[in-house]
Amino acid sequence: MVRNARDEILGKLRAVHRADVPQRPEVPSLNETAFDREEMIAKFTEALFLQTGVVHRVKDNQEALDKLAEIAKEEKLEKVMASTDDVIAPLDLPSWGKENGIQILTAGDFKDRNSFKDAVFDEVNAGITGANFAVAESGTLGLIHDRDQARLISLAPILHIAIVPTERFVPIYESAIEKVFEDINAVPGQFTFITGPSMTADIQATIFRGMHGPRKLIVILTG
Repeated sequence: MVRNARDEILGKLRAVHRADVPQRPEVPSLNETAFDREEMIAKFTEALFLQTGVVHRVKDNQEALDKLAEIAKEEKLEKVMASTDDVIAPLDLPSWGKENGIQILTAGDFKDRNSFKDAVFDEVNAGITGANFAVAESGTLGLIHDRDQARLISLAPILHIAIVPTERFVPIYESAIEKVFEDINAVPGQFTFITGPSMTADIQATIFRGMHGPRKLIVILTG
């Protein structure tokens, strides 16, 4: 009985002609892939604004430091954890911090992971990092994590400040993924996409910010 029912169902499936099955539509091309850099920056800024992120545009590293000083004053920053990636290292934030009365810490200042973890979660007011990519279509940052870009710096403090050179813009997610995996022998152990501050909601759709990450995201675009 069971066998007959099974054969009957399989027979019906085989009888269906493939031409009768609706074909999947082609994926439409995305406008973002045709954007020039300024259009990508405008799209990124608009998308991040919708996620309650803040974007500032400056010309060079000196203006980035000046903008950081303004932000530090507004946010009342006293102790900050900074990455040492190729965007942040040239800024010499420890010297900048001394000039502005702000203690700058890095992961290398700690003798072990636990002391670093305690500091980044409980002691600092903000984390400052660079970014490897800025994705125009969604206002998203992409960070490749290594010894100079510790993951917790962008995820643990209540405020994340990211400094991003404008030449690091890509139009869509796929563009960033292709760049991350273009060298199969140097695939990173960790990679993070960040779209706005950390947000979650309860069963009644009441939004909470900062429950699982930064409550606020500020992006400084240089160039």
